Amino acid sequence: MNITFKTAKKIAELLRHRKETISVAESSVGGLLSASLLAVPGASDYYMGGSVVYTMRARRKLLGISKETLESQEPLTESYVGLIAKAMREQLKSDWAIAELGATGPAGTPYGHPPGICVLAISGPKSLSKYLETQSGDREANMSIFLEEGLKLLIQALSE
Repeated sequence: MNITFKTAKKIAELLRHRKETISVAESSVGGLLSASLLAVPGASDYYMGGSVVYTMRARRKLLGISKETLESQEPLTESYVGLIAKAMREQLKSDWAIAELGATGPAGTPYGHPPGICVLAISGPKSLSKYLETQSGDREANMSIFLEEGLKLLIQALSE
């Protein structure tokens, strides 16, 4: 059993024990957070849904955030990703939400950020966020790291 599945299984156990739910808004990991949570049998007990909000249009349409609000945010900041997490939690009426935005590579963002940057946020009874940089343009490796860090942040929030 790999580390990702072990972590997702622990998250499922914590959510079930607490009788709580989660939703996911992700971008640069392309659905891997949702896939990890859904890989645990019985995920319908806690998983409310998720979306890959890869573009500004997706963030507006799927999360119900106005264009003006999105344009007023500084890209790839903890406050911006926190807004995304909160919007997802409210859209699906879940107890928790995790959001992720980043640049996996090989190129950087249109805003001038280099590849290898990820911002994660948890919205719920406990809110947490994390900014990380790998300084690498290796897309596959970055996606794996961003996924693991997202699941670890979620465990941290659920365990405190």
